[in-house]
Amino acid sequence: MKIYKHFHKAPIRVSRISKRRFRLRLRRDMLLLKAALAQEKQETIEMLEIYKRFTKSQASKKELTEANRQFADLLKGLGLGVVAMMPFAPITIPIVVKVAKYAGVDVLPSSFDYLVDKPTKK
Repeated sequence: MKIYKHFHKAPIRVSRISKRRFRLRLRRDMLLLKAALAQEKQETIEMLEIYKRFTKSQASKKELTEANRQFADLLKGLGLGVVAMMPFAPITIPIVVKVAKYAGVDVLPSSFDYLVDKPTKK
């Protein structure tokens, strides 16, 4: 902290501002995650309704294709959940996503795509 005081005229103010900025960014990211999870939940409910109608032969091919796409998203989320159970998950998940993106494999469900591709501010 002594070195920090020499470089800034108001080090306490700067630290408070950076702390507030971090909290706001974290809150915004958590709200985005909440919205993505809510969207995933709604899509899964629709998928189950389509499969229910399919068993009664009342669903169209287009609806069945959409339900199968959502089922693939659901499996992607489950696979990511397994990685989240591993030690050092905050480190391994971004590495898995980056390596998969480099290899051309999509490991995130479609509702999380805009979270990964958002522009980062520095």
